[in-house]
Amino acid sequence: QVQLVESGGGSVQSGGSLRLSCAASGYHFSGSCMGWFRQAPGKEREGVSAMTADGSQQYADSVKGRFTISQDNDKNTLYLQMNSLKPEDTAIYSCAARNRGCLFPLSDWQYHYWGQGTQVTVSS
Repeated sequence: QVQLVESGGGSVQSGGSLRLSCAASGYHFSGSCMGWFRQAPGKEREGVSAMTADGSQQYADSVKGRFTISQDNDKNTLYLQMNSLKPEDTAIYSCAARNRGCLFPLSDWQYHYWGQGTQVTVSS
């Protein structure tokens, strides 16, 4: 049984930083695709960042240069370092995993497993 548990959300002021963690159990990162998604109130869920099976990283244009995705295979944990946060980054952030590689890492439809989400609130 695959479980993804996010942590690290919170409230920060504009320009601040947070690091989100996604601890995976029952799941192996090797050869798989994992990503971070967010959903703001009244908006559709959007892909923020993803790590593909070959280790390459993808980012939404809105977070490029500010967010960094990484993973620790020994700890089976995915991270999202978020710097220079803006009020428009406010959303529930969720991690997702696919049990194989993915062609469209920032598209949510192809992911098999989802965490419960963690709230990120950025005030101006």
